[in-house]
Amino acid sequence: MSFQDAIKICLQRKYADFHGRARRSEYWFFILFTAIVGFVGGILDAIVGTRSGMYGGTGPIQGILQLALLIPTLAVGARRLHDTGRSGWWLLIGLIPIVGWIILIVFFVQDSQPANQHGPNPKGQGEGYGAGYRGTPPPPPSPQQY
Repeated sequence: MSFQDAIKICLQRKYADFHGRARRSEYWFFILFTAIVGFVGGILDAIVGTRSGMYGGTGPIQGILQLALLIPTLAVGARRLHDTGRSGWWLLIGLIPIVGWIILIVFFVQDSQPANQHGPNPKGQGEGYGAGYRGTPPPPPSPQQY
């Protein structure tokens, strides 16, 4: 799954969909996207002069962007946990500082489980680069002799 596919799926088709499963690439690409959006929002707040502090705080632009991405971030997190065979309620363990975050990261990096109560394995159904590819890649073309 490509970066663009992950963003499109999380923001257009599954904005608030807590059902189903999400591949690792979908989850991590969307987390990267939210980090980039937060960074850009912080820069815009600094340029406009609405940031509450030089090294900390959140300005209104960054706050609105992060609030808009809260629901799809929780949804893709729940779908990622479903892919590892866990309930989406495990997201609540992230409320425990440090230990909870480490546990969630371990869960998020685990490989997909075979078909489970949340649906079939998404590895063979995805979209984008390499989705559903099985087998060995073709050999590279031989160099042309002149």
